[in-house]
Amino acid sequence: MNASIQALGLAGLKPFLLTLLMPPLPLLLLALLGAWALRRWPALGWSLLLGSGALQWALWTPAGADALAEALLQPPAALAPGRPLAASPDRNGPALILVLGGGRVEAPEYGEVTLNALSLQRLRYGVALSRQSGLPLAFSGGRGPGMDEGQSEGALAARIAREEYGHPLAWVEDRSRDTRENADFSVERLRGQGIGRLVLVTHDLHEPRALRNFARARDAAGLSFELVAAPVGAPGRQTPREWSDFLPSAAGIARSRYVLHEWLGLRAGA
Repeated sequence: MNASIQALGLAGLKPFLLTLLMPPLPLLLLALLGAWALRRWPALGWSLLLGSGALQWALWTPAGADALAEALLQPPAALAPGRPLAASPDRNGPALILVLGGGRVEAPEYGEVTLNALSLQRLRYGVALSRQSGLPLAFSGGRGPGMDEGQSEGALAARIAREEYGHPLAWVEDRSRDTRENADFSVERLRGQGIGRLVLVTHDLHEPRALRNFARARDAAGLSFELVAAPVGAPGRQTPREWSDFLPSAAGIARSRYVLHEWLGLRAGA
């Protein structure tokens, strides 16, 4: 489906389509349908109203969001601190850390667009991994739909890495508009470099879709490097739950929406 949207030149419609499919709109419509049905079919009306309320409560809690993530995505756990990232002995070639961009945002305080919070979190972790392992660091990200002005994510990341972290990037891919193009254009850059292992830095919920696209692009290019997930934002698997994890919160809402965004992307082939 994603390929069809791109082929028809309708990539700019993706944010609008996501708005229609993502909560809270579908759940609000379910509640309105329940209210409409109350007079003629009271049992059905109350079922829809209570179901909508229960789903909203569950989805907007951190515990519910994590359960939804495990059910729909099974995101990878965080890398163990200090884990060696160099290519394994049976692989020919070096390893590379690649950070995937997560978008840009208008920043009046800077007088220009800059990397959004997702991109900055990923870049910071990529720099930390690169310093820890000594592996080169690269970045993939261009301009997403609806944001054609200003510097690309790649150009912004290169400047921030150099000027704010003092850690220059090995290379930047700055043409991509989505995850599929992140993979296609980055693998194109890797041709002839003999990479044996690619460490992919992105958020834990984005890793399943990113890994699928990079595996597809790698295989299509006839390459054989190993893919290693280096997720950002993965919850601690052994951390005990607190009572607040079962109450609706901004964090729960954001994570549930991110889960559903990624799940829809997987289903659409994006």
